[in-house]
Amino acid sequence: MTRLTGRALRLTVFVGERDTWHHKPLYSEIVHRAHAAGLAGASVFRGIEGFGASSLIHTSRLLSLSEDLPIAVVIVDTEPRVRAFLPQLDELVTEGLVTLDDCEVIRYAGRDDTPGGADTKGKNSL
Repeated sequence: MTRLTGRALRLTVFVGERDTWHHKPLYSEIVHRAHAAGLAGASVFRGIEGFGASSLIHTSRLLSLSEDLPIAVVIVDTEPRVRAFLPQLDELVTEGLVTLDDCEVIRYAGRDDTPGGADTKGKNSL
């Protein structure tokens, strides 16, 4: 079970929904590489509206502009582990934005599937 508390680094990668890597969604490739690198975790968030370097506003409200909505991939781990992952992003992200933020992890723990651990709803048993 992975545990992480205290000082950490948050890596956020902003790309477009249509961005690809070898015919696969770019956000998915980033998540799979983060997993393979042993990082603590990664989440993908789909934006409902936004613009970037092109200054073109993409929104889910207009069908014609909803095909390339903003995507944010967020990864949190220790600073050395996140910084070691950055060269992979240099290879993958040709258009987009990559940010790093210091953060503090209050609690991060995986589910405990052992008897007496978390129940089937993910809540701790008493």
